Amino acid sequence: MEFQTLYESPFKLNFSFEKLIQKMESEAFQNADYALSHKNILEQIKQFPELKNGISNLDFFEKNEVLMKELLKDLFPQMLTKNEIKAIGFPFYNFFFNPTERLQNIIDKAGENFDMIIKDMDPHRFYVISCCIILRNYYNVELNFVQPFIFDIPNEEGIVNHYRFLNNVDFIEINPKENFTRLTEDEIAELLDNFEDHELWKEKFPPESWELKGFAVISFFDATTESAISNLKSKLINIEDDKNLKGELNTIFRSIFQVSDLEVGYTAINHEDNKFVRSPINGIMDSFILISGARDCKNEMLCEKNFNALVDSKKYFSVSDVDRSFQEYPDSQMAKQLYEAGIKSAIFAPIIKDKRILGIVELVSKKKLLNSINANKMEIVMPYLVDTMDRLYTGIETRIQAIIQREYTSIHPSVYWKFRQEAERHIGFFNAEFDLPYRNISFQELTPLFGQTDVRNSSISRNLVIKQDLEIQLGLISDLFLKLSSENNFDIVKNKLNYYQELLKTDIKADTENIVQTFILSEIHPLFESIKLQNIDYNQLITDYFKKLDPRTNMVYDFRKKFDDSLSLINRNLADILDKRQEEQQVRFPFYYERFKTDGVEHNMYIGSSIAPDLTYDPVFLKNLRLWQLRVLCESELQYNQFRNNLEFSLDVSSLILVYSTPISIRFRMDEKRFDVDGSYNARYEMIKKRIDKSTIKNSTERITQPGKISIIFSQEKERQDYLKLIKILQDQNVLESTVEELEVEDLQGINGLKALRVAVNYEATEVDYNFVEVV
Repeated sequence: MEFQTLYESPFKLNFSFEKLIQKMESEAFQNADYALSHKNILEQIKQFPELKNGISNLDFFEKNEVLMKELLKDLFPQMLTKNEIKAIGFPFYNFFFNPTERLQNIIDKAGENFDMIIKDMDPHRFYVISCCIILRNYYNVELNFVQPFIFDIPNEEGIVNHYRFLNNVDFIEINPKENFTRLTEDEIAELLDNFEDHELWKEKFPPESWELKGFAVISFFDATTESAISNLKSKLINIEDDKNLKGELNTIFRSIFQVSDLEVGYTAINHEDNKFVRSPINGIMDSFILISGARDCKNEMLCEKNFNALVDSKKYFSVSDVDRSFQEYPDSQMAKQLYEAGIKSAIFAPIIKDKRILGIVELVSKKKLLNSINANKMEIVMPYLVDTMDRLYTGIETRIQAIIQREYTSIHPSVYWKFRQEAERHIGFFNAEFDLPYRNISFQELTPLFGQTDVRNSSISRNLVIKQDLEIQLGLISDLFLKLSSENNFDIVKNKLNYYQELLKTDIKADTENIVQTFILSEIHPLFESIKLQNIDYNQLITDYFKKLDPRTNMVYDFRKKFDDSLSLINRNLADILDKRQEEQQVRFPFYYERFKTDGVEHNMYIGSSIAPDLTYDPVFLKNLRLWQLRVLCESELQYNQFRNNLEFSLDVSSLILVYSTPISIRFRMDEKRFDVDGSYNARYEMIKKRIDKSTIKNSTERITQPGKISIIFSQEKERQDYLKLIKILQDQNVLESTVEELEVEDLQGINGLKALRVAVNYEATEVDYNFVEVV
């Protein structure tokens, strides 16, 4: 029988052992011992010229099996046949001869109807790769087309194992045949730019126009876990679009765990109600914790001892024998559910993102094959599952917010009327919705007002408190080591501990917190837990150490908590002042208002006739809104000065106003569900807002914004005159100090010519008088 290729190829195959025989003859000539041990086979092969010239009929291998095994014994040592997975054949073809015992067992277990086909190999890809072999070996074109080639081979239980293979081509040569055409450099360049052009490759390399003579030694490697993880990553990338995902995930995890009936599930956790719940993710993955009907599992599930351990420790939890667990805990709802479902073993792994458990990944089997040992395999897949679940939750949250924004968005009262007008165009009498395009909602010729009260040097303060907490925790660890018996050898860990203590004496970098925290959580804490198990005398010492840590993070959270709480309190108080005062000011003339909490609070306001076209707009409204804005920032400063002494962490704030008199337009962005400036020219305003925050005085390193002072940034002389009048009003009310600094702002990228007025707040004042003062 002639060798039949699976796909069309530029090669005519010629099974030949000429190169191997030449190498054996050369070795025998140079080495007497080799010649003596190989005398018989070297004599025998002389009787079979087809071994050199080429074997055209594959029946030859069956008729001369003993001869062939003797010929190949140097390449296939008998001592390794049960361990190595290899055979001879041709690169990328599915014919193999002289398989090792291990490879033969693998093929036998795959079943009679199994055909070894390279994964993801198609006729075009096969043809082009064959041509590339010619380009590289005959035309000396530098090509790197090495990639993992995989055979998917099932075992007797139906579990798909993945075997990667490598070709040793030392005994192969490539020869052109009579009908070959020598390629020019231009033709080769054309081929390199046209991988997908099948007809072009066939034109330049006609079928069977080249001879592939010899044989390859093909070695297989069990890459089941590696390939399964790669498949898992591919599936998880397109998880929302894969309708067959459930079965494919099961197949992948069965390969990883080598459990033929393994199934994957997922259950979410509702932290507010402290219970397991179903989630939209159960549309693609079942929940085995909630297997007994479509109902939530109440608090009693969380009260079970083992699940307390799962949630608290955030580590894997396994049930290796469900039957035994049900006998020991007959009142356990979870054990009963799994038992009644016929599940014999299970692994539960928490999905943790930002120190918060999103839910539980469940692996279950009706065989007693899942346990705490193979549960450790979850470590290699959990990062991908965590990222995917986080992405799914983000997507779900985005969709929920989209519904809320679409149906329930809170529109600022000043512009609500225009949204209502647009919505009314789409509503019919009988609940019909007209299929009309949604028009842009925009407002023209508005004057913007921007202001902020910013927490100064918040990043520096945050790094400082992080450093202080880490120093305290490393000190606690160091003290604990001193109390532990000297018989324990902790030199390596102590050296690392000393290194990190020295590291914290310098300014911490962006990754310092993560590095030190990882050392503590992954090395120190497991070591302490191990010591507790080994020596009961140290239980109290180690328990006392853990009591000093924040229970949610297992880290010292003293100074950071003071900082976080203080920053949160500052933002809440500043925002409350703005929100309250803007409601009062709206009665004079409506203006659009929005504010944002960052490290401090900033606000945007827009005023103009298009906001309230039914009212008569007068420029005096802008002047009075500017006065109101200045008053609000003064009030924020005074209020903060009064309650800052109650903060656990003292922080400075500085206030800024940007004056921009050129009218701009704003447009509601449907994709973001928010207003933004409209047009490239108007974008200059946004550019200035982003860059003035940390600007300095021209020819100086001093920041424009300073604690205890209001900085007013402007560009026009008229703006300067207007704000000097406003400042004078508040000076007369004893809210601002008498001295006004006039400054030039450094040139910023794409922005120059800005100036500033800066005036200190009089902290002796008790309150700001909001009685109306007409500014003309």
